[in-house]
Amino acid sequence: MKPIITVDIETYSPQDIKTVGAYRYAQDPEFQILLLGYALADNDPTVIDLTSWPDTKHFLREQLPWLLDDSYTKRAHNAAFEWWCLSEAMGLSWEQRVLWLQQWECSMVHALYCGLPAQLGALGAALKQPEDALKMKEGKALIKYFCTPCKPTKVNGGRTRNLPHHDAAKWKLFCKYNGMDVIAERANDRKLAPWPVPEEIMQQWREDVEMNARGVAVDMELVEGALACSALITEEQTAECKALTGLANPGSRAQLLGWLHNRGIELPGLTKEDVGKALAGDLPSDVRRVLELRQQLGKTSNTKYETIAASAGPDHRVRGTLQFYGASRTGRWAGRLLQVQNLPRTYLDHQAEWRDIVKLHDPEALALLTDNVSDTLSQLIRTALVPAKGYTFVDADFSAIEARLIAWLAGEEWVLDVFRTTGKIYEATAARIFGVPFDSIAKGNPNYKYRQRGKVATLALGYQGGVGAMKRMGGDQLGLDDEGLQDIVNRWRRQNPRICKLWRRMQDAAVHTIRTGKTTQPRAGVIFRKELAPDFPFPFLTLQLPSGRKLFYADPGTTPDDRITYKEWDNGGWREAETYGGKLTENLTQAVGRDCLAFALDNLRRAGYRVVFHVHDEVIIELPDTQDADAALQDVVRIMSIVPPWAEGLPLNAAGWHGDFFTKD
Repeated sequence: MKPIITVDIETYSPQDIKTVGAYRYAQDPEFQILLLGYALADNDPTVIDLTSWPDTKHFLREQLPWLLDDSYTKRAHNAAFEWWCLSEAMGLSWEQRVLWLQQWECSMVHALYCGLPAQLGALGAALKQPEDALKMKEGKALIKYFCTPCKPTKVNGGRTRNLPHHDAAKWKLFCKYNGMDVIAERANDRKLAPWPVPEEIMQQWREDVEMNARGVAVDMELVEGALACSALITEEQTAECKALTGLANPGSRAQLLGWLHNRGIELPGLTKEDVGKALAGDLPSDVRRVLELRQQLGKTSNTKYETIAASAGPDHRVRGTLQFYGASRTGRWAGRLLQVQNLPRTYLDHQAEWRDIVKLHDPEALALLTDNVSDTLSQLIRTALVPAKGYTFVDADFSAIEARLIAWLAGEEWVLDVFRTTGKIYEATAARIFGVPFDSIAKGNPNYKYRQRGKVATLALGYQGGVGAMKRMGGDQLGLDDEGLQDIVNRWRRQNPRICKLWRRMQDAAVHTIRTGKTTQPRAGVIFRKELAPDFPFPFLTLQLPSGRKLFYADPGTTPDDRITYKEWDNGGWREAETYGGKLTENLTQAVGRDCLAFALDNLRRAGYRVVFHVHDEVIIELPDTQDADAALQDVVRIMSIVPPWAEGLPLNAAGWHGDFFTKD
C-alpha cells in the first residue's frame, strides 16, 4: 500500500464557484492557489504560502516532487477540486491530468459511500469529532476575505481584492485554518476506516471525474440567441402584465395575490400547480391573461441558458454536470450546475429548424411561429448540448430497467418472460390485471385504453405504493375515482405476489437484524448486517447489494409496531427518518440500477467510447464523424445489454439514437 499524503488547498478566483462550477472557476486568468496544506501519514501538516512564490508552476513541479510522484497516494476532501486546480496551476496537458488522476483518492466519496454528509465541517460534527479535529469556524469569514473579490471602498483604497499584507493577522489565521483542514480530513478518515470504500468504487469516481472534466460542448450561438429572445419577450410580457394589473411589480407574489383578491380570485399561492388549476376554470379575460403571463414568465429556461453561458469554459464546454454518489441512499449520480437530469422535455417537431430561428436573435419572428415563445425556448434547452466539431452524439438508454430489476430481484417470472420476449410490459401488465387478450391492446382497438392503466400501475406500484402513488404517476388522468384506482392497485398486487413478498421480506429482515444484530438475507446476494466499530458514535444497518457494494443507514432502530428508523443529517444536526419494506425495495432496486449503469460505463470506456455525460439510465457519447454512427449505436446497445456477472438471469436491453444535438427520442 502506497503512503498517503493528505492535501488541502485554498484558492482565489473572481468567478463565483457556486454559479460557474469548480472547473470554470479555475480556468479564469486570475485564478490563483493561495495556500497548500499537506501531511504525510500522521505527520504534522505543512502549510505553504504560494503567494510568496511568483512562479507557482515551477514551485509546484520542482519544489514539491511528491505531487506528481506515483509512489504516493494523494487524498483530499472533494479531491476533484484539488486535482483540477493543481493541474491548472502546473499547466498539465489533458493526457497528463488523466494519468495523474490515478494517484488520487477522495475522502468526500468515503463519507458519501457511508451515507454521511459531504461537507468537511458537517462530516466532523456528524462523527462527533473533538474540537481539535474539527474544521475551524472562522474559515467561512476568512475565505470570503481572501478568496473572493471585495467591494472597492474609500476605506480600502478602492481595491477589489484582499491580499495577505492587507491583514497579516487574518492571513496567519488563514494559514492555520488550512492546516486544520488537513487535520480534520485525516481524523475523519481514521473514523471511517472500518468501512473502506471498495477500490472498484474509487476507480468509478476517477472515471467520473475524467468525464466531468472533459465536459460537454454547448452551442453558444443558440444560447446567446435564446437569451436575447428571452430578454425581449420577458420585457414585453412584464410590460403587458403591468398594464393589465396596474402593479409596479407584477412579479411580486404578494402584489399579484392582492390584485387577484381584489378581482374576487382567491389562490393559495402562485405555484405552477396553483396557476394551472386556476386556468382550468372560468376566469375573467384579464385575469386569465395575467395568469398565462405568470406561467410564461415562470419558465426556468432563461436561468438554464444563463447557467450554460456562465459555466462554459473558453472551449465552449460545460464541465461538472454530475455529482458522483450524489444520492446517499442509493449511490446514484445527482445533477449539478445545469441539472441535466431535469431538463424540460422536447416535444417540438423540426427541432433543427427551430434552433436556426432562435439563432437569428429575432423574437418577433419567433413569436409569429409560436404562441408561447418561453415554452419553445424551454423545450430547446436540451439541444444546446452538442457534440464537439467533428463528432456526433450516440445516445443509448436502458429499457424499463427498474421494472426489469424489481422483477429479477423478486423472481417475478411472468414479468421476466415479457422482457425476454416482446418487452411490452405495459400491455402485458394491463392484459393480466384486466383479463383482456394481450394482442387486443393495440392502437385502433377499444382495449388500447388499458395500456395507459398498465403503464401507470407498472410505474407506480412496484414499491408498495397505493392510490396516492397512482395519482403521482398520472393516475388522476385515467378518468377513475379513488375506488377505481384502488381496484387497479389490488389487481396489480394479486398478479405480482413475489414483488409483494419481497417488500415483506425486506421489512422483516431489516427489523430482525436491527433487533438481534444477526445477519439476514432476504434474497440471494442481498444481505442486511448491523455493523459497529470501537470509538464510532453509532452503528450502521448495512444493505449489501448483489454487486458487493453496501448501502448505509446510520443509527438504526425499530418501534414496537415494527417501523424502521434511522438518522439523516439535516441542517447541522441528526434527524430521525423512517423507512419500510417497500422503500427499502426501492432503494435496493435503484441502487442495483446504478451498479448496472456503472458496469456499462466501464465497458463502454474499455471499448473506446467517450461518454460526455449521462442522465438517469441514459448515456451520451461523442463519436468521431469518421466512424459509422449506425454501427456504433448497435455496438453501444450491445454493450449496455451485457449482464453484470453478479446479475445472472437479468434481461437487460437498451435503445437509442444518434444526432447533432441532445434531445429526447
